[in-house]
Amino acid sequence: MAESIQNSHFLLRRLHSLLGLLPIGAFLSFHLWENSQSRLGASHYNGEVVAFLQGTNYLTVIEIVVIALPLVLHAGYGLLISTQMRWAPRRHAYLRNWAYGLQRISGIGILLFLVLHVGMTRVQGLWEPTVRADLYGHMQHLLTQPAIFWLYLIGLLLSVFHLANGLATMGIVWGLTASAEAQRRFGYVCAGLGVLLAVIGIQGLLGFLP
Repeated sequence: MAESIQNSHFLLRRLHSLLGLLPIGAFLSFHLWENSQSRLGASHYNGEVVAFLQGTNYLTVIEIVVIALPLVLHAGYGLLISTQMRWAPRRHAYLRNWAYGLQRISGIGILLFLVLHVGMTRVQGLWEPTVRADLYGHMQHLLTQPAIFWLYLIGLLLSVFHLANGLATMGIVWGLTASAEAQRRFGYVCAGLGVLLAVIGIQGLLGFLP
């Protein structure tokens, strides 16, 4: 019985990390690049980026199967892990231990941010056609409010950290970086990816400002 539970936990941990990379991590990277197109102006963003996405066949099915369902599974198991974690930063004040705790804290922050973001964009667009017709203008209206801008900036940085650190952890969980040296080098790669995505994301936020 105990062995069966341990095997289930083993498989769930790997599914959890895999979902964090594909498709959630891949979608986050695409979404940040997509929003970075805001720097080219409203006509390009609405006429090219948004029009392409809205014209995609079976968009709702893709959003549910490829984005929402994996996100729910990843977040649900992540919350379960968070309730069981034993984080002692004062007793074990090293970088990996801090990253372990911040990974769980950032996950909760991201969930709260997603409720705000999806509510003010995708959900609001269901009954306000003007949001879908001029998403650039809608985002500009939101982000010109300082409180909303800072919430988006924090949500962006939490998301990027969660992905980059999760990718580094995935290398350990999957046995791809067995040695301390391999973990250190791969950690630099993941940190570089996080910085790159953060720059792209911030560029996107600033592109919506007048």
